[in-house]
Amino acid sequence: MHKVNREEMCKWCSIPAEELENHPDSKIKVKIFEDKNDVSVVTGNMMADEVIANNLAGKPTKWILPAGPMGQYKYFADRVNKERISLKNVYVFHMDDFLDWEGRPYPEVDNYFSLKANMIAGFYGLIDEELNVPEENRFFPSIYDIDAIDNKIEEMGGVDTVFGGLGYKGLVAFCEAPNSPYYDITVDEYAASKTRVVHLNEDTLISLSERDIGGFVQIVPPMAITIGFKSMLNAKKAVFMVTTGSWKQTSIRVLMFSEPTVEYPATIFPKYVPEVIVLTDTKTAQPPLTDDIF
Repeated sequence: MHKVNREEMCKWCSIPAEELENHPDSKIKVKIFEDKNDVSVVTGNMMADEVIANNLAGKPTKWILPAGPMGQYKYFADRVNKERISLKNVYVFHMDDFLDWEGRPYPEVDNYFSLKANMIAGFYGLIDEELNVPEENRFFPSIYDIDAIDNKIEEMGGVDTVFGGLGYKGLVAFCEAPNSPYYDITVDEYAASKTRVVHLNEDTLISLSERDIGGFVQIVPPMAITIGFKSMLNAKKAVFMVTTGSWKQTSIRVLMFSEPTVEYPATIFPKYVPEVIVLTDTKTAQPPLTDDIF
């Protein structure tokens, strides 16, 4: 199993931002924008264009979508409503949701704890009813039918695009780096992982609290249900929106240059998904290591 070593990390983390987009050793495509809001605009337009193309071809649009980041949904909904783009043949598979300490879902209200409620309000709630994704085409992960999403995606022959964020240690959805001291998981085993209930790693709890609630880590839900890599790696394309500044400068570079490793799960994507794209902003693209450090 490949392990990222310090020498490799130092090399990647010293590469200037202006060299990332066309770097000859990159395993993925990288596009850097001046402002992080540009990433939301571009992603929203990418989503709208994909639906339009599939509608014209008489094909369904099949997505895996995150409940964060969410800025792209406003721009997508604006185009849908303005251009009257029908979403009646769109299928949406939602990545994940929080669970309480007993592994049970939170009430479905529009607050921090229910990602399902956040998506109902912050995605579906933005779209005119007559254009919206039919409720029967919306698939949320559930502890009461844990295989439903994987089975439906397999039945449909995979998805078109995975849209997602990127964790600071390379998590996608809540698929984190395994941290058990007693057993190892290979890349191939991880790539075959299904929807499951997870205890969130400590670094994930800290990063969520730092980003969203001022470091109040005690209130962050300790468990989650997450889609697995098996369904995500069936995609034709993966688009990662990464705009949270210095917190993600290293993970972008590891995704670009590393061999697949469960230490940074996102690095498994280029092995299986034909097109992997990172959309980021100039602040997040800056190198974490500079001459001032060494």
